[in-house]
Amino acid sequence: MNAVRKSVSEALRDAARQFEKTSDTARLDAELIMAHRLGVSRSQMLLTRMDVACPKGFLDDCNRRMAHEPVAYILGEQEFFGLPFKVGPGVLIPRSDSEVLVETALELTGDAGRVLDLGTGSGALLLAFLANRPRWVGVGADQSMGALEYASQNAQVLGLSERTSWPQLDWREAGLAQVPGPFDLILCNPPYVEAGADLVRDVEDYEPASALFAGSDGLDDYRILIPAVGALMQEGGVAIFEIGATQADAVCALAQEQGFSPEIRNDLANRPRAVVLR
Repeated sequence: MNAVRKSVSEALRDAARQFEKTSDTARLDAELIMAHRLGVSRSQMLLTRMDVACPKGFLDDCNRRMAHEPVAYILGEQEFFGLPFKVGPGVLIPRSDSEVLVETALELTGDAGRVLDLGTGSGALLLAFLANRPRWVGVGADQSMGALEYASQNAQVLGLSERTSWPQLDWREAGLAQVPGPFDLILCNPPYVEAGADLVRDVEDYEPASALFAGSDGLDDYRILIPAVGALMQEGGVAIFEIGATQADAVCALAQEQGFSPEIRNDLANRPRAVVLR
């Protein structure tokens, strides 16, 4: 694809046509990448920049997208719960399906408290919650130092650094004994994809396997975490785990074995997406 000397409008048309081979959101992908290169919002581009010359670098970005690299990595940013989060290789891209965890947490918690986010990644769950709860403080733990660097940067951008800390923790190796509890709220989006699952190339080729896969049935991390979180919960506290759309029964059974009363919350597509433990 040759974008040299073309207008933004022409380059977008050509890019969208190419992206149709690899993406279900071809035109949107092209527009987001172009707006990023122009340094303006997508709406500003569509209203005022369609006739200007295609910016340098757009062709390189398009070639990255044609190789299935996620748009969020190309842009270096992903919106979540109305907030911008820096992301890049080595950190899981936050999805809108996960917003139900934040919505549920805001519904079930009070005005002040302590929150723990296990497997925090970019910090999206923790920071989206704290942005709406100015009297809370939070801890975001992850095994990946690279992910924690992104989380710390995101906290700084959102003005939440003073209310957050970011310890490195691999619960598969060390458990949760070193985590400084208790907490009024625990959030967790653990790996829950079964080994050998058929994933789209955007995910399989680029996003970190350590944040995706959890054994033959996708339940390995729930088996570690659910028995351990009770010791970290304040009296009357709540834990909210993200789950795969077919895992509600299995995760609820694990929770009931530990004396929890689980409750399922659905995502925007009305699929089971969160298990609330009290």
